[in-house]
Amino acid sequence: MSSLRGHQLSVAQLALIVAPSFILFGYNQAGVGGLLSLPDWTKTFPQIDTVNTTGAVKSHNATIQGVVVATFVLGALSGALSCMQIGDQFGRRKCIFGAAILSLIGEILCTSSFGLAQFIVGRTIIGLGIGILSVTVPVWQAECSSAANRGKHVVLDGLFMTLGYTLESWIDLGGSQITGANASASWRMPLGIPILFSILLTISIFFMPESPRWLIKVGRVEEATLQLSKLKDLPIDDPLISAEVDGIQYSLEESVVKKASMKDMFTMGPEKLFYRFCLCILLQFYQQMSGSNLISVYSTVLFQQKIGLAAETSRILSGGTLTWKFLSSFVAFFTIDRFGRRALFMFSGVGMGSCMLALAIATSYPSTNSSANIAAVFFIFFYNFFVPIGFLGANFLYCAEVAPVKLRVSMAAVSTANHWLWNFVVVMVTPVAISSIGNRYFIVFAVISFCIPLSVYFFYPETMGQSLEQIDAVFRDNSNPLAIVRASKLMAKGDVEAMMQEKIAQKQVEDVMVPNEPEAEA
Repeated sequence: MSSLRGHQLSVAQLALIVAPSFILFGYNQAGVGGLLSLPDWTKTFPQIDTVNTTGAVKSHNATIQGVVVATFVLGALSGALSCMQIGDQFGRRKCIFGAAILSLIGEILCTSSFGLAQFIVGRTIIGLGIGILSVTVPVWQAECSSAANRGKHVVLDGLFMTLGYTLESWIDLGGSQITGANASASWRMPLGIPILFSILLTISIFFMPESPRWLIKVGRVEEATLQLSKLKDLPIDDPLISAEVDGIQYSLEESVVKKASMKDMFTMGPEKLFYRFCLCILLQFYQQMSGSNLISVYSTVLFQQKIGLAAETSRILSGGTLTWKFLSSFVAFFTIDRFGRRALFMFSGVGMGSCMLALAIATSYPSTNSSANIAAVFFIFFYNFFVPIGFLGANFLYCAEVAPVKLRVSMAAVSTANHWLWNFVVVMVTPVAISSIGNRYFIVFAVISFCIPLSVYFFYPETMGQSLEQIDAVFRDNSNPLAIVRASKLMAKGDVEAMMQEKIAQKQVEDVMVPNEPEAEA
């Protein structure tokens, strides 16, 4: 594979690294929910049995069950935050390799569990690995991809993540049919499937290129030049390669005036670091609190408890809605580099908010109302059409794009940890919220979703078609968010002349507002 170049190398990166990484992400995140009611599962882990218990015992077991399920999310949160220390220290490839090893160890522990303590340790270790992958892989992709195809490459993260959800749903359904002497296979087999993807990831990463931008950052310029020539399929002495290396070095010289630290993200300065940090944090908040994880993880519960469908029908519909979500992911693949990030975020936000509002209305009727039930099922499916368009890959891409090179991993780590934090909130709060406030719970997600198009329109610059260094320049060369958004739209359209006129006009306004000091009298 070391002989692969250009397009073939990009395909290999997607097939051997990106695909297994995000299939593991989706599969492991939802890998327990469908197993909790299996007979052999409750026999092996009686401490979290909520099927064969009642009253206070059931309530206590439900609490423990919620904590056990959430250990994966807490591990992922810790793994994402750890990237602030290890991301730039070890490089992208070593972090991916380490994460794959962690997920492999955790999956083996879970699959072979005969006690709850072993299972909890395994799930936590899997979470650590997935947390590191969720930060490192999008950054590695963004730094290795050309500006023209970067959106398509990174938005595939969401497609593969949804594929992981889909595989988990149908494999759990198949495993539930195993009974008798081999009953333990009903849950051990689904938990063991991800081991294959972890092994593929640990082997494949050795044959992939390191990020040229990280190599230049640590002073390995010759190696970075070689990797760029392979990625772009150009001779190593080609002027385009030299120009890109010079551009990366110039960007580093402009941005790395001093050693970057965490507190830099909370200061503005000429690079607008705090503004960029807030863009990432808010985007990952929207990803979770618009209801994506609610529908993906608790769709079976919604079909069964809120709509009143049978258990088997609910499981089949849950698998169906996740399969539909996977197919809908292709919309973003074909539109992300055509219409831009902003358009997809706004379209997705309006769609998700409308579906959540309709779902709140449909589920307000009694479960005996068949018309309302059909409408509710429809809007759950329709919601899963809008989610992957803007918030199942594009959000990870955008955070990697707007972050400056000196803080790219740290900013991606904190924003992704924020994603896992709100994931944890949704996982823990949803069962209580559904039983206490019912259909009004969906209104919360509708309101948050409707905030997305407003904030994106006014504050989120366009990054489509621009190199990471050009995006850096847009933030540096403009004084306020509105000016940054205007300049980014002109840059995305390739209207450089209009952008220059915009900058001249802005400079004239600043000169009028801050007049020159009067010359001293002779």
